[in-house]
Parts: sequence; structure tokens; C-alpha cells
Amino acid sequence: MVQNSYPDTQLFIDGEWRSGAEGKAIPVSDPATGEVIGQVAHATNPDLDAALAAVDRGFKAWNEISAFERGKLMRKAAQLLRERADGIAGIMTREQGKPLAESKGEVMAAADVIDWFAEEARRTYGQIIPGRVPGVMQMTVKLPVGPVAAFTPWNFPINQIVRKLSAALAAGCSIIVKAPEETPASPAELIRAFADAGVPAGVVNLVYGVPAEISEYLIPHPVIRKISFTGSTPVGKHLAALAGAHMKRATMELGGHAPAIIFEDANLEKAVKVLAGSKFRNAGQVCVSPTRFLVQERVYGDVLDAFTAAAKAIKVGNGVEEGTQMGPLANERRIPALESLIQDALDHGAELKTGGRRIGNKGNFFEPTVLSNVPREARIMNEEPFGPVAVFNPFSTLDEVVEEANRLPFGLASYAFTGSAETAQALGLRIEAGMTTINHNGLALPEVPFGGIKDSGYGTEGGSEAIEAYLVTKFVSQAGA
Repeated sequence: MVQNSYPDTQLFIDGEWRSGAEGKAIPVSDPATGEVIGQVAHATNPDLDAALAAVDRGFKAWNEISAFERGKLMRKAAQLLRERADGIAGIMTREQGKPLAESKGEVMAAADVIDWFAEEARRTYGQIIPGRVPGVMQMTVKLPVGPVAAFTPWNFPINQIVRKLSAALAAGCSIIVKAPEETPASPAELIRAFADAGVPAGVVNLVYGVPAEISEYLIPHPVIRKISFTGSTPVGKHLAALAGAHMKRATMELGGHAPAIIFEDANLEKAVKVLAGSKFRNAGQVCVSPTRFLVQERVYGDVLDAFTAAAKAIKVGNGVEEGTQMGPLANERRIPALESLIQDALDHGAELKTGGRRIGNKGNFFEPTVLSNVPREARIMNEEPFGPVAVFNPFSTLDEVVEEANRLPFGLASYAFTGSAETAQALGLRIEAGMTTINHNGLALPEVPFGGIKDSGYGTEGGSEAIEAYLVTKFVSQAGA
């Protein structure tokens, strides 16, 4: 077993690490043991006022630095993150629970995201528009929208922040990050890498506290010109409405309920391997986690049996222990939530193939769970479980499975496995989701779009389009004197 010391976490405002102005702090627990391992500073309004003043000054300073030079500082931060990856991974596992390999993978992936946006900063091109009369020059230029407020959850403590942070900085914006109180120390290490790379004071600021109080203070404030939020659909709708009331640009990456479709002509072994890995990664606490497994009737029993065997074989344990494949749930409150969803499914006639229970009485461990033949009326067919629970149902035809895939108001991720090019093309066009990956898991790379439609939000946090949300298009028309 690897043991890592866990630091107390401070706010980062105007280039300085500091305690909250009122001296408040929030305890941080290890989800594998339930023990309090540290504390995080609690920001109140005086701290937020200081962060707002800093981010305003920081924007003016950062905007004067060329995209070329901003990119160099960002790449330095990425390199520092890579050099510190082992230590940061240990911190993340202690506070979030995921296995060390997953934590280190998250840190390394974050460095790749920073590098991607550092390069994109140099490609925020405008254009020349031909004039209608001689002597008129018409052009557009891309300018940073202004200071950003970003709000992120605990399931990926660094990668939920790094996309927002990197896009903002690449565009020339300054930012206040409201990071998760449950998992505060690893985000602080991300911010430290940028500070140590030489990003000027005030450009990047980090606060923690009561989420509702912070969002309702920052979003209406005239200094803030854009918000970016990752989290649940109900909270996202509330924050989007608040942003709209104050004419603030917003990016929303919200909840999902991803269908995973397996046709009888698919490579079934590959489908089970890829989807089981995706389902139980981070204990299922992933917005793009496959949830509704829809399998064509002829191979339904074989796929269900193989997936159930894969679920039973997963080693659940403390993330710092060697060989652990799935750690605990990050929050104790998720255990009764999952138990309630599973019991409701059973009450509706579903069959429990494996799992369904908490493991032990210490830590937030939960069995990898498979439910089969779950009626549509069951809550878990309509509510995102956000945990290690897979729901299986058979289907007959393409039209039938597309109808089920599109039935819910969510539209974030979707998965499909088929040996037919015609079927793959139809699924790519007909499934109502921001992302569809076919015959592999191809989601969440820095260079590809990442975002949803319908109740899963709007905007993208990946690919060449991601930086656009942090830019405004200014039109300039000039004639000779």
C-alpha cells in the first residue's frame, strides 16, 4: 500500500495562498476510510470581493500578453504538472477514492489539454470581408470575452477544471475557479502549476465554500462576463437562468444517461471489454458513463452473462492499494441513493444479476452491479444513477433501439457496437446526443468536441470549437480619411 500525506488547502487569490477572511474551514474526508484527513479554507463574501478585484486586474494584464507568450507559459504549466504527477495522483486518490492509476492518468491527460489549448491560442483567427465600395476595409477580430467564473464537481477534480481554465487562459481571459470542497487539494495543485509557471497574479484565482452562495454572488457581478459549469441538470438550469438574467455567456456540461447499443453482428467480446471498462471507471461516477445497455435479442443472454462475469471479477478496494480496479464512491450520500434506485428497479420486476449492496461498513465501497430486464417505469431507467450500476434490456430492430436511446431528455454521450457500416452510419446520425462513439471509446480527447444537447447542456469543452466560447467577434469597418 502507498500512503501519501494530505495537505490542508487554502484559497488562491491575487497570486497568494491564503486562509478565508473569516477563518472558516471545511473538513475533507477519505472516502475509503471515512476519516477526516484535512481541511479546506472556506471563502466568504470578503474573499470573493478580493477575487473579483484580482480577476479584473488580472484580465487587463493577461490580455496585453500575446497569444504566443501565453502559450509558452501554459506549456510550462503542463510540464510542471507532468513532473509532479505521482505526488498529485496520491493526493487525488486520498480525497476522491479512484485508483492511483486512474488518478495519474487524469493528471497526465490534463497536461495534454493544457498543451492543446496553448496551441489553439495562436489560431484565434479573424477574417477580411470584401467591401462593397472601393477604399473600405472590413474585418473581424477575436477578442477575449473577459473574466470567467468556473464551477466544477468532484468526480474528476482536475480534468473538470483544466478544460475551462485552459480555454479561458488561451483566449486571454482571467478566471475564478470554484473548485469542489470534497476534493480540494488536487485542484489546488493544478492551480499551483500555473502559478509556478509564471502566470501573473490575479489571472487565476481559486475559491471554495458553499456552492450556491458563491455562484449566486459571482454570476450577477458585473466583473464576470462568462460562466462555465459542470454538474447536475437541475443546478445547471438554475445557473443558466441566473446567467441569462444578467446577459452572461454560459457553457453548460450537465448530466447524462448514456445508451450503449450492441447489435448481434458486433464483436461481442470487444463490446463487453470496452463497455465494462467504461462503466466501472471511477466507480461509474462519470457523466458520460454508459448506463442503459441495449442488446439485440439474439445475443442478449450471451452479452449479459459475459458482462456480469466482468463485473464480478472487478477488484474493489482502497485506491492506494496495488491491484485495486475500482475505488469507493466519493460521497457517502451516494450509497442510499443507489440502494433506492436498485430497490425500485427490483420492485418493478427487474432481475439483479450481481451486486446491489454496500461492501463492509467502513468507507463508501459499493459492489459493481448489473440489473436485467428493467421496465421503463423504473426510476433508474429515467434518472442518472452516477454509480457502478449497469442496466440491461433487449431490443429487436434499429428503429426500436433508436427510439429508446432518444426517449429521455438527456443527450450527452452514447455508445454503439456493430459490424455493419450502414447501421453505424444510421446510429451516428439518428441518436440524439452530443457525442456518439462506435466500436470503441473515443470520447474526451483534447482535440475532439465534448458536450451535450437537450437537458445535457450546450457548448463544447474540447476540440477547435471550445475556445470560441471565451472569445467575442469584433467587427471593424474602416474607410480612408
